[in-house]
Amino acid sequence: MGYISVPNRKPIPDINNLIEKYGNSLLRMCLIYLKDSHLAEDAVQDTFIKIHKSYPKFRGDSKERTWIMRIAINVCKNYLRSSWWKRIDETMVLENMPSNNSNDALQDEALLLEIMKLSSKYKEVILLFYYQDMKIREIAEVLKTPEATISIRLKRAREILKINLKGWYYDE
Repeated sequence: MGYISVPNRKPIPDINNLIEKYGNSLLRMCLIYLKDSHLAEDAVQDTFIKIHKSYPKFRGDSKERTWIMRIAINVCKNYLRSSWWKRIDETMVLENMPSNNSNDALQDEALLLEIMKLSSKYKEVILLFYYQDMKIREIAEVLKTPEATISIRLKRAREILKINLKGWYYDE
Protein backbone atom coordinates (compact mmCIF):
# COMPACT_ATOMS: atom_id res chain seq x y z
CA MET A 1 0.00 0.00 0.00
CA GLY A 2 1.39 3.40 -0.93
CA TYR A 3 1.63 6.13 1.68
CA ILE A 4 1.83 9.90 1.41
CA SER A 5 4.40 11.29 3.82
CA VAL A 6 3.54 14.41 5.77
CA PRO A 7 6.18 15.77 8.19
CA ASN A 8 5.39 15.19 11.89
CA ARG A 9 2.20 13.28 11.07
CA LYS A 10 1.17 9.67 10.70
CA PRO A 11 1.49 8.57 7.06
CA ILE A 12 -1.78 8.71 5.12
CA PRO A 13 -2.41 5.68 2.89
CA ASP A 14 -2.99 6.33 -0.78
CA ILE A 15 -6.73 7.00 -1.12
CA ASN A 16 -6.89 4.96 -4.32
CA ASN A 17 -5.70 1.88 -2.41
CA LEU A 18 -8.34 2.46 0.25
CA ILE A 19 -11.04 2.87 -2.40
CA GLU A 20 -9.95 -0.34 -4.10
CA LYS A 21 -9.82 -2.21 -0.78
CA TYR A 22 -13.06 -0.96 0.82
CA GLY A 23 -15.08 0.83 -1.87
CA ASN A 24 -17.39 -1.99 -2.98
CA SER A 25 -18.25 -3.21 0.51
CA LEU A 26 -18.91 0.35 1.69
CA LEU A 27 -21.15 0.99 -1.31
CA ARG A 28 -23.17 -2.19 -0.69
CA MET A 29 -23.63 -1.34 2.97
CA CYS A 30 -24.57 2.29 2.27
CA LEU A 31 -26.95 1.22 -0.51
CA ILE A 32 -28.89 -1.09 1.78
CA TYR A 33 -28.70 1.35 4.67
CA LEU A 34 -29.85 4.41 2.70
CA LYS A 35 -32.10 2.71 0.11
CA ASP A 36 -30.94 4.98 -2.71
CA SER A 37 -28.01 4.31 -5.06
CA HIS A 38 -27.11 7.97 -5.66
CA LEU A 39 -27.26 8.80 -1.99
CA ALA A 40 -25.15 5.71 -1.21
CA GLU A 41 -22.50 6.83 -3.71
CA ASP A 42 -22.45 10.27 -2.08
CA ALA A 43 -22.14 8.67 1.36
CA VAL A 44 -19.17 6.58 0.22
CA GLN A 45 -17.47 9.66 -1.20
CA ASP A 46 -18.09 11.56 2.03
CA THR A 47 -16.74 8.59 3.96
CA PHE A 48 -13.48 8.61 1.99
CA ILE A 49 -13.14 12.36 2.44
CA LYS A 50 -13.53 11.93 6.20
CA ILE A 51 -11.06 9.03 6.18
CA HIS A 52 -8.50 11.13 4.34
CA LYS A 53 -8.91 14.06 6.72
CA SER A 54 -8.98 11.92 9.88
CA TYR A 55 -6.39 9.26 9.10
CA PRO A 56 -3.58 11.01 11.01
CA LYS A 57 -5.81 10.80 14.13
CA PHE A 58 -6.43 7.05 13.68
CA ARG A 59 -4.71 5.53 16.72
CA GLY A 60 -4.95 1.92 15.64
CA ASP A 61 -7.04 0.89 18.66
CA SER A 62 -9.18 -1.13 16.24
CA LYS A 63 -8.67 -2.58 12.79
CA GLU A 64 -8.60 -0.11 9.95
CA ARG A 65 -11.71 -1.76 8.45
CA THR A 66 -13.63 -1.38 11.71
CA TRP A 67 -12.72 2.30 11.93
CA ILE A 68 -13.77 2.89 8.30
CA MET A 69 -17.11 1.10 8.76
CA ARG A 70 -17.82 3.27 11.82
CA ILE A 71 -17.21 6.40 9.75
CA ALA A 72 -19.51 5.11 6.98
CA ILE A 73 -22.29 4.30 9.45
CA ASN A 74 -22.03 7.77 10.97
CA VAL A 75 -22.22 9.31 7.50
CA CYS A 76 -25.32 7.23 6.71
CA LYS A 77 -26.94 8.23 10.00
CA ASN A 78 -26.30 11.89 9.21
CA TYR A 79 -27.94 11.44 5.80
CA LEU A 80 -30.94 9.76 7.44
CA ARG A 81 -31.41 12.76 9.72
CA SER A 82 -31.79 15.13 6.77
CA SER A 83 -35.24 16.21 5.60
CA TRP A 84 -34.51 14.87 2.11
CA TRP A 85 -34.46 11.34 3.52
CA LYS A 86 -38.14 11.42 4.40
CA ARG A 87 -39.06 11.42 0.69
CA ILE A 88 -37.28 8.14 -0.20
CA ASP A 89 -39.36 5.15 -1.28
CA GLU A 90 -38.21 1.90 0.36
CA THR A 91 -38.39 -0.02 -2.91
CA MET A 92 -36.02 2.32 -4.78
CA VAL A 93 -32.95 0.29 -3.78
CA LEU A 94 -34.36 -2.81 -5.46
CA GLU A 95 -34.59 -1.05 -8.83
CA ASN A 96 -30.80 -0.73 -8.85
CA MET A 97 -29.97 -4.27 -7.80
CA PRO A 98 -29.43 -7.01 -10.36
CA SER A 99 -32.30 -9.42 -10.75
CA ASN A 100 -32.66 -12.54 -12.85
CA ASN A 101 -36.38 -13.00 -12.02
CA SER A 102 -35.66 -16.36 -10.43
CA ASN A 103 -37.31 -17.52 -7.23
CA ASP A 104 -34.01 -16.87 -5.38
CA ALA A 105 -33.97 -13.27 -6.63
CA LEU A 106 -37.55 -12.76 -5.44
CA GLN A 107 -36.64 -14.17 -2.03
CA ASP A 108 -33.58 -11.93 -1.86
CA GLU A 109 -35.73 -8.89 -2.67
CA ALA A 110 -38.23 -9.85 0.02
CA LEU A 111 -35.41 -10.30 2.50
CA LEU A 112 -33.85 -6.93 1.61
CA LEU A 113 -37.19 -5.17 1.96
CA GLU A 114 -37.68 -6.67 5.41
CA ILE A 115 -34.12 -5.77 6.45
CA MET A 116 -34.73 -2.17 5.36
CA LYS A 117 -37.88 -2.06 7.50
CA LEU A 118 -35.95 -2.98 10.66
CA SER A 119 -35.14 -0.29 13.17
CA SER A 120 -31.67 1.17 12.85
CA LYS A 121 -30.17 -0.81 15.73
CA TYR A 122 -31.25 -4.14 14.19
CA LYS A 123 -30.53 -3.16 10.60
CA GLU A 124 -26.94 -2.20 11.50
CA VAL A 125 -26.07 -5.54 13.05
CA ILE A 126 -27.66 -7.51 10.19
CA LEU A 127 -25.80 -5.46 7.57
CA LEU A 128 -22.46 -5.73 9.32
CA PHE A 129 -22.80 -9.41 10.22
CA TYR A 130 -24.22 -10.80 6.98
CA TYR A 131 -23.27 -8.28 4.31
CA GLN A 132 -19.86 -7.21 5.65
CA ASP A 133 -18.93 -10.58 7.18
CA MET A 134 -17.90 -8.96 10.45
CA LYS A 135 -17.66 -10.89 13.68
CA ILE A 136 -19.68 -9.85 16.73
CA ARG A 137 -16.51 -8.49 18.36
CA GLU A 138 -15.82 -6.28 15.32
CA ILE A 139 -19.43 -5.07 15.18
CA ALA A 140 -19.20 -4.15 18.86
CA GLU A 141 -16.11 -2.06 18.10
CA VAL A 142 -17.76 -0.36 15.11
CA LEU A 143 -20.94 0.48 17.00
CA LYS A 144 -19.15 1.14 20.31
CA THR A 145 -21.58 -1.23 22.01
CA PRO A 146 -20.92 -4.25 24.29
CA GLU A 147 -20.64 -7.62 22.53
CA ALA A 148 -23.54 -9.02 24.58
CA THR A 149 -25.79 -6.23 23.30
CA ILE A 150 -24.75 -6.95 19.71
CA SER A 151 -25.52 -10.66 20.18
CA ILE A 152 -28.97 -9.85 21.55
CA ARG A 153 -29.70 -7.39 18.74
CA LEU A 154 -28.63 -9.94 16.15
CA LYS A 155 -30.83 -12.60 17.72
CA ARG A 156 -33.83 -10.25 17.90
CA ALA A 157 -33.32 -9.05 14.32
CA ARG A 158 -33.28 -12.65 13.11
CA GLU A 159 -36.49 -13.36 15.07
CA ILE A 160 -38.21 -10.32 13.56
CA LEU A 161 -37.13 -11.32 10.06
CA LYS A 162 -38.27 -14.89 10.64
CA ILE A 163 -41.73 -13.71 11.70
CA ASN A 164 -42.03 -11.17 8.87
CA LEU A 165 -40.86 -13.65 6.23
CA LYS A 166 -42.87 -16.61 7.52
CA GLY A 167 -44.37 -18.53 4.62
CA TRP A 168 -42.22 -16.65 2.12
CA TYR A 169 -38.60 -17.11 3.07
CA TYR A 170 -39.05 -19.47 6.01
CA ASP A 171 -41.24 -22.51 5.57
CA GLU A 172 -43.37 -22.80 8.67
